[in-house]
Amino acid sequence: MLFFSYFKELVGKEVTVELKNDLAIRGTLHSVDQYLNIKLENTRVVDQVKYPHMLSVKNCFIRGSVVRYVQLPPDGVDVEVLHDATRREARGG
Repeated sequence: MLFFSYFKELVGKEVTVELKNDLAIRGTLHSVDQYLNIKLENTRVVDQVKYPHMLSVKNCFIRGSVVRYVQLPPDGVDVEVLHDATRREARGG
C-alpha cells in the first residue's frame, strides 16, 4: 500500500511510464488504483519514430503488471515522507 499511497499524491503531475515491451509513454497521471493500474491523459510516446502508430493516442489505461518503471517528476519526490512511511509500514502500523 506504500506505493499506492505515494502515487495518489502524484495525481495531476506528469510522469513517464516505461512498459515491459520497451514502450515509454509520458502523460499526466489521472488516476491509480491498488494494483498500480495507471490512467494517463495528454499522452505522448517518448520514441515517436519507433512507435508511430501511438501518435494518435491521447489517453490510456495501463495495467500495473506490464509496468517496468515509472519516472517521477523531480519536484514530486519528497524523500522524508517516503522514509517516514517506510518506517511506519516496517513497524506494522
